[in-house]
Amino acid sequence: MKHGGDLGAAIARHGGIADDWLDLSTGINPYAYPLTEALSQRAWTQLPSRAALDRLLAAARKAYEVPEASALVAAPGTQALIALLPDIAPAGDVAIVGPTYGSHADTWTRAGRKVTELTSPHAEPDPSVRVLVLVNPNNPDGRLVDPKSLQYMARTMAARGGLLVIDEAFADCVPGASVLPHLAGAPALVLRSFGKFYGLAGLRLGFAAGPKPLVSALETRLESWAVSGPALEIGTRALGDEAWRKAMLARLADEAAGLTYSLQMQGLSVFGGTPLFVLAGARNAAGLHEALARQRIWTRVFDYAPNWIRIGLPGAANLARLEAALESAMAGT
Repeated sequence: MKHGGDLGAAIARHGGIADDWLDLSTGINPYAYPLTEALSQRAWTQLPSRAALDRLLAAARKAYEVPEASALVAAPGTQALIALLPDIAPAGDVAIVGPTYGSHADTWTRAGRKVTELTSPHAEPDPSVRVLVLVNPNNPDGRLVDPKSLQYMARTMAARGGLLVIDEAFADCVPGASVLPHLAGAPALVLRSFGKFYGLAGLRLGFAAGPKPLVSALETRLESWAVSGPALEIGTRALGDEAWRKAMLARLADEAAGLTYSLQMQGLSVFGGTPLFVLAGARNAAGLHEALARQRIWTRVFDYAPNWIRIGLPGAANLARLEAALESAMAGT
């Protein structure tokens, strides 16, 4: 599975239509930010304005606590930013702390860079490495690296003429995880995803914060009107809604604890994750994945770890369905 979220393979193998399926292969909030207010007509009919972009960036800077010394750019999803990184990063080899989100290695490899994997965020990269990539909290195991260690890593890479890239795709749902409030001029490039925590992945919105020359280079490559008018308005509104954010953090934490309990009651060993997904160990993860798929529940498995299965937060309305499907699947595997 290259990514979660694409039900095409599941439907082709097991039938049904998308509405029949409970897609737990992603780490997307099942409780999307409510789009109760109509968007302006301008958002649909006019090219996105600089003023609207500035309002979004101001809301993101406040919500993510981006220091004034760091520049900030918006993009149509962090995937678009990841694809541009080889163009703007220092030349040289790349080390990625893994196992982690596979698109990072794919992107640098396609760009012709030599890529190595570090098994620990505290391992010393080879002297030839000029770009160090780390996902924090990590996907799929939720591993966290503290901000002071990240600052040290950023300074270490800068001292060798390199760059630390920190992908904070799941930091919204883990209070205190982000390095951004502590960046204090440390030369790191930080990616933030909007759609996961706000449950609006189809909106395609993400951000990069860091040294001005790098962020300006990204902005140049994204060119004009990279973020749609609807994304500008919805993103600004959601990022400024502090009450919703606080209430959602509490809800996700409670439901993640409930999901963990349910999985453990079915005999699965939960050993990682974030409030948006859990990572569990199973004797035959591929068999469990298939057994759940026959009941039209789609999960995430990993070629490099045959005993791992990642299960996204189902939401309270779907937890009983997942529990029943797990009971049946575990009996058959």
